[in-house]
Amino acid sequence: MFNKIPRKYHPRGFELLFEDSDIIVGNKAPGILTVAAKWNRDVTVEANLNTYIRKGNARSTKHVFVVHRLDQATSGLLVFAKTEAAYKHLKSHWSEVSKTYLAVVHRHLKDKSGSVKSYLSEDEDYHVHSSASAQPVDGATHDSRLSETLYEVVRELPKFSLVQLKLVTGRKNQIRVHMAELGHPVVGDSKYGPGEVANRNLMLHAWKLEFAHPFTKKPLSFEAPLPRHFQALLD
Repeated sequence: MFNKIPRKYHPRGFELLFEDSDIIVGNKAPGILTVAAKWNRDVTVEANLNTYIRKGNARSTKHVFVVHRLDQATSGLLVFAKTEAAYKHLKSHWSEVSKTYLAVVHRHLKDKSGSVKSYLSEDEDYHVHSSASAQPVDGATHDSRLSETLYEVVRELPKFSLVQLKLVTGRKNQIRVHMAELGHPVVGDSKYGPGEVANRNLMLHAWKLEFAHPFTKKPLSFEAPLPRHFQALLD
């Protein structure tokens, strides 16, 4: 089990919530990449965790295994494996993991709960498109895949709604695309939302994860505190 250590020793941009010999679970800060991208290969949660587990040993080849990812602007829970065996087990059972997000979206939803189901495909400009059929959009770089998001309104603010979302599937930008498709884009989403965004922070947070430990089979449940900008908007 993980003994809580002072925050100053946590990897940059990643609050450690749990660690044992097999996995690491933490709360990603908004604005940091999960893994390397063309425009930034060094400042990522993955790279910072590799430094963390090597404990200053430059010759160490230890590294974490990326089980899943969050968008750069999205905050919340991430799981990494410390061994290949743990990684393979988690990846093969990832569809069984309960994944709950919180988002603040524009306006009030007519239906206070429901689901959005569509086929998602990504184009060469890394923009994800939604369609009713499996036929990918022109310029798509990946096959179109059926995706589903469940949603429920938790609270209504004067101009916004706080929505709880559960991923039935887990595709890139899935929540952002599906909420925009409903006509209620995530606040701060300049990619799929309004052309002009007053709030510079994306109001999307990976809030809860529930899954069985890959080897002990013990049920694990994690909840990531909301970032300050998110809580400030709600307050």
